[in-house]
Amino acid sequence: MNIGIFGTGMVGNAIGTKLVQLGHNVKMGSRTSNNEKAAEWVKQNGASALQGTFKDAASFGEILFNCTSGNASVDVLKLAGEKNISGKILIDIANPLDFSKGMPPSLTICNTDSLGETLQREFTEVKVVKALNTVNCNVMVNPSLVPGDHDLFICGNDGGAKEKVTDILKNWFGWKSIIDLGDITNARATEMLLPIWVRLWGKLGTPNFNYKIVR
Repeated sequence: MNIGIFGTGMVGNAIGTKLVQLGHNVKMGSRTSNNEKAAEWVKQNGASALQGTFKDAASFGEILFNCTSGNASVDVLKLAGEKNISGKILIDIANPLDFSKGMPPSLTICNTDSLGETLQREFTEVKVVKALNTVNCNVMVNPSLVPGDHDLFICGNDGGAKEKVTDILKNWFGWKSIIDLGDITNARATEMLLPIWVRLWGKLGTPNFNYKIVR
């Protein structure tokens, strides 16, 4: 499958590398076609790893991953071009983190709105599915890094898109327990887990942990 990734940071790198290892063709998009981080990722991952602009990645991908900084995500999708993302599934991993006052970060959007909702509202023809934003990038693509049973949350308005994303998460990335919270308004809840996630990282001394919902 051809997959487009928005973002050249740790998350985009981890997702892209895993997808290439699984045999997919992946184009990593950034603001420029010759981004140095993207070029290094291409160099490390071979012929199935490609780079280009956000627009290039959007037109290339049958499924898209938003791995950008949450504060830039709306602008990134505008640069990608509405016709290039229309009708496609966008797996939104980004969080609206505000580092302007240092660590730990706060959220630029919370309580009555979320980044996931913002993207769905701004780009109505895109099938936004919020997923993977509550775990470290290495755990995203290798949940066995955290021993035992633990849970991943998804939400979105399109049932068919969520079924496809659930299949990807289980069969490509190895997730066993996925909790569908409902429509995209539930992104408020998963994004607001980030303040405690950051504090747990500091307390535990490792980002390789996750939540387990005990019934």
